[in-house]
Amino acid sequence: MTIISVTLDEIENYTTIALEKHGALSWVAKEVAKAVRVAEAENNKICGLYYLDSYCKQLKSGRVNGQIDPKVTQPKSGCVNVDAKNGFAQAAFSMGLQSALDSAKKNGISLLTIAHSHTCTSLGYFTAQIAKHGFIGIGATNAPACVSPPGGNRPILGTNPISMSVPSSDKTVAFQFDQSTSAVAIGKIRMAMAAGEAIPVGWAIDKDGNPTTDAEAALSGSLLSSGGYKGYGFGLMAEVLASALTGSVSSINASPLKTIDDEPHNLGQSYILIDPNFSGNKQQFWGHIKNLSAAVEEQPSARLPGVRKDLSQVIEIDQILWNQVLALASTTPG
Repeated sequence: MTIISVTLDEIENYTTIALEKHGALSWVAKEVAKAVRVAEAENNKICGLYYLDSYCKQLKSGRVNGQIDPKVTQPKSGCVNVDAKNGFAQAAFSMGLQSALDSAKKNGISLLTIAHSHTCTSLGYFTAQIAKHGFIGIGATNAPACVSPPGGNRPILGTNPISMSVPSSDKTVAFQFDQSTSAVAIGKIRMAMAAGEAIPVGWAIDKDGNPTTDAEAALSGSLLSSGGYKGYGFGLMAEVLASALTGSVSSINASPLKTIDDEPHNLGQSYILIDPNFSGNKQQFWGHIKNLSAAVEEQPSARLPGVRKDLSQVIEIDQILWNQVLALASTTPG
């Protein structure tokens, strides 16, 4: 494997060009490219350029609509809904965010739902934006079924990520977590299979319900919930918020994300925005966050999640993957 250095500006620029060439509107392509840039900056490989080839092929096949403008409605004063119309989640979120922020500032809390969208990949990308506006951001989404219930052996839930981003007083992210409610993201098992590597015990079971370290057997079986029943409960919560609440597809009925010719993803996300100053005493909130951070940071090997990230403007990337990006950006589909 040959590793090269690439700037984040190059990643965002060539991602935008590739998406535009394969049928995305300019503003839509730019919104998706911003998310790819952040994923690569944070070394979140399975949510960055790893998805670009799939994005482009699905734009060409029509599985994702890159030519659509999402529809924003506000059915209640504290609720903003965006119909992505089978387009990209990043574009839909950008269209509804300001209305949700205005609602949270007025009411102290608001709900932003995204319905009928392509996969959002990194959920923390969205809750972090909420936090950078000075609000607590909590999010949930669902995914195609790959997780069986405890004691079962058939997939019912997706990896169903949940995320929470907490603001600091200067409107940066004090800390955040973004995690699947499964023991691991399914992309890591796919990457292990591609590399011919074993997976740890506790990640998955085979189709007969037996623990396995074989990545291929895991993909034919089921992932396990993180923390057993506890993670399963959070996965159910994410399913209700992302699917039932938004009217989007359920995990059990969702098609595989990277298949080129299939039904649109039709996934949903729900975000809760909370104003730390809802009671008029924001200093109390900031004081608690400061004390919590100090209590963790005073321990040499401890840290709050989502902090101390290396956000260098230059990252290392596999030459083969970068060549694929350049090819996608230089090719006009027929």
